[in-house]
Amino acid sequence: MSNDSSQQEFSHLNAADQPTMVDVSGKSATVRVAVAESRVFLPEIVRQQFSGTDIQTKKGAVFQTAILAGIMGAKRTPELIPLCHTLLLDGCQVDITLENEEAVIRCTVKTTGKTGVEMEALTGASVAALTIYDMCKAFTHEMVIQGTRLISKTGGKRDF
Repeated sequence: MSNDSSQQEFSHLNAADQPTMVDVSGKSATVRVAVAESRVFLPEIVRQQFSGTDIQTKKGAVFQTAILAGIMGAKRTPELIPLCHTLLLDGCQVDITLENEEAVIRCTVKTTGKTGVEMEALTGASVAALTIYDMCKAFTHEMVIQGTRLISKTGGKRDF
């Protein structure tokens, strides 16, 4: 993968430098998969609430609720990010594990189409992280959402 910025252009600007949705009509449909991650630092007071692999609150199980929210977020990405294409998702999986002081969220999204699903994976991971924050804020506001990033993408012009 080349990162030569001298040959890169913004894909969402037309010749007149106005915002535009990328025209993918000439592309072939391929299987595309993206994996994104987000991390939530959980202070000790939150980690003390764990019973097994999740936290039970009056609102429900934190990680289970965050998984559902992440899937919903991935599905609704084009409603949140103006120039994203509306995609039919073949699959979306959100996994959350506790690693030391962090909840680590991995969102894997798959489609067969003409454009990738990076934004859907990033949105899914982000919404899951926000849900964890929302459900645990009664204990503390010292949680930190960090490290949201694309882990991998395959099936398009460039794999990452």
